[in-house]
Amino acid sequence: MDALSGIRVIEFSAGFVGPVAGDVMARMGAEVIRVESRRHLDFTRLVRDPVSKAQPKLNEERLFNDINLNKLGLCVNVTKSRGLELIKNLIAQSDVLLENFSAGTIEKLGMGYSVVRQLRPDIIMVSASGSGRGGRDSENLAVASIFTGLAGMAELTGYPDDTPFEARSSNDIVNSFTVAMAILAALCYRLKTGKGQYIDYASREGLSCLVGDAFMDYFMNGRIQTRKANRDDSMAPHNCYRCQGEDRWVSIAVGSEKEWRALVKVMGNPAWAKQEKFRNMLNRWQNQEELDKHINQWTKDFTAYQVMEKLQKVGVAAIPSFTSEDLFSDPHLAERGAYDIVEHPITGANFELTCPWKLSATPPRNNRHGPLLGEHNEYVFKELLGLTPEEIGKLETDKVFW
Repeated sequence: MDALSGIRVIEFSAGFVGPVAGDVMARMGAEVIRVESRRHLDFTRLVRDPVSKAQPKLNEERLFNDINLNKLGLCVNVTKSRGLELIKNLIAQSDVLLENFSAGTIEKLGMGYSVVRQLRPDIIMVSASGSGRGGRDSENLAVASIFTGLAGMAELTGYPDDTPFEARSSNDIVNSFTVAMAILAALCYRLKTGKGQYIDYASREGLSCLVGDAFMDYFMNGRIQTRKANRDDSMAPHNCYRCQGEDRWVSIAVGSEKEWRALVKVMGNPAWAKQEKFRNMLNRWQNQEELDKHINQWTKDFTAYQVMEKLQKVGVAAIPSFTSEDLFSDPHLAERGAYDIVEHPITGANFELTCPWKLSATPPRNNRHGPLLGEHNEYVFKELLGLTPEEIGKLETDKVFW
């Protein structure tokens, strides 16, 4: 038995936040049914290949597959009354309704929480949007790069002499895991009380939680933090340093005098390290630019892995800046089973990432490829809702299943 066996999630979503949250639930054994329509296809089904620039065929886009593993897929036009009626019947048999459309969209489709809780009183409904429900910005459109600015992260990310950095899909994915955690908390509450609830999730607030130190610095000291590249507020050295090879780097972070002495010894006790300007952490922090130049002169003669091995042996935090190729070939990740192979009926065998948590009794699994558009219409509408083949055929002809 999987951790979430017996939990059914109906997912109306697009992009990353909703789909990845649903993917997390599905990997832990929930039956996640993703509802789509040809009227408005998710852009992740239509992303052009970054190399060939070719437009993928509808069911062949890797991005969509990667973030929708283990789900079932419906293709239903809920703007038609019969389509909405059938989905409401399905919601009545489900535990969770997950949606991440713009604020107000799900209500306009006739599936707001006031309606859904009448269908199943103990249902858990999650609405994830840029600024949440309520508040003056709630109806503003937002995507991942906008979340970054609204959350205060963009102002803190990048180099001091450059523009703020817009982290994109990675921010969405952080929010996805937080949404999944909120769902699990609500499920635990329902186990204790028998009651469902509504989860109002604001992506900008989910990201603001990650920069609490900057908020605290302002509240307590009146300081406004800004971009500082790879440098730390107290540690020095603390940066990425160039190594042998084209665009190869190693990150080094020294957090104590003991670590500093170990680093100096590994570098061969250079004369410059004995200067007063590098005598203690404060002096080194005040002279970081010169300090980084000296360390770069040492690291450039070694590979990133060689630097890592030399420093890790003496207790200094150092790790290469991995490329995607490095991650794929990393023996540690292979030993932990960080990726596996999932067969797709059209594109064949694909490598897919596994969950980073390893439950000893109920490990998350990748059991199935991302759903083809409408792939599981027959299972849901015939087996779960009891429609006859003739009824299904007519609904296809009438473009209710569209």
